[in-house]
Amino acid sequence: MLLKKPLMKNKIRVGIIGGAGYTGGELLRLLVNHAEVVLMFVQSKSNAGKHIHKVHQDLINSTELKFSGEHHHDIDLLFLCVGHGDSKKFLEENDIPLRIKIISLSQDFRLKKNAELKGRKFIYGLPEVNRELIKTSDNIANPGCFATCIELGLLPFAKNGLLEDVYTTGITGSTGAGQGLSETSHFSWRENNVQAYKSLTHQHLDEINELLNSGAANSGTSIHFVPWRGDFTRGIFITSQFKCTESIKEMFKLFEEYYLGHPFITVSHDPIFLKQVVNTNNCFIHLEKAGHIIVVHSVIDNLLKGASGQAVQNMNLMFGIDETTGLKLKANYF
Repeated sequence: MLLKKPLMKNKIRVGIIGGAGYTGGELLRLLVNHAEVVLMFVQSKSNAGKHIHKVHQDLINSTELKFSGEHHHDIDLLFLCVGHGDSKKFLEENDIPLRIKIISLSQDFRLKKNAELKGRKFIYGLPEVNRELIKTSDNIANPGCFATCIELGLLPFAKNGLLEDVYTTGITGSTGAGQGLSETSHFSWRENNVQAYKSLTHQHLDEINELLNSGAANSGTSIHFVPWRGDFTRGIFITSQFKCTESIKEMFKLFEEYYLGHPFITVSHDPIFLKQVVNTNNCFIHLEKAGHIIVVHSVIDNLLKGASGQAVQNMNLMFGIDETTGLKLKANYF
């Protein structure tokens, strides 16, 4: 359904494919209040004709837009908030003009070997690495949530050739599993429960290893990752450890210099925890050291900095506006 009120000059005209899930819903929450955006359509074939606030009920009084069963080309930017494999399928089956910029939130285009399709070349959308490339790109592959949190905790080490074998654990909330119900996403299973899954085989490992070894001072980094399902709804807490002879003081200086000018990264000298970042686009990082082992902790909201918030950050960069626009969010601290 098209927006009926007149469009303001120079607004970014946005369409969304797949607006009914967690990432689509979170994207809508950000965009309905974004000062530079007009939502032109939100496609969801299974909900076509329904008001968006009937599915995302917290958006009552925020928008009267209805889900559409179709899409059109009267837009500047298209967000693909669909499952893995479905972004590629959508672009193969639909002729989207090259003038329309695309941000894909699936993993389809994150690896360099998969980054080109039908005349489009996708840039890996981690602003803390590719900010300048993102500014001039028309197509962005939004990073994965675990990948974002792990990469942000290790990038300064990788750049300086300090990584080799890294042992990483991370716990994520139930929203990381998507909106479709499964045995391990039911409240009765998650409550008071924790489980490891996809040990050493998680689907984000390829993009993590590719990024950390790309342009690094050495290319021998190997990430050994064990993810955990947690008994909470949103957020990711990552802990990585490896051998390091440099002092903790030197490492804090390294991180503070690397992330200088990156508005969503906080290097904390105090212990960090999930409530500091949930409902924000922030990443908090803390370092510890015992003997020759350094431990780096990083925390993000999996639906914001790990998905929709980072997608909006990328949109801001692509269209030449302040990257924090629409993303100055307060954490749900209590």
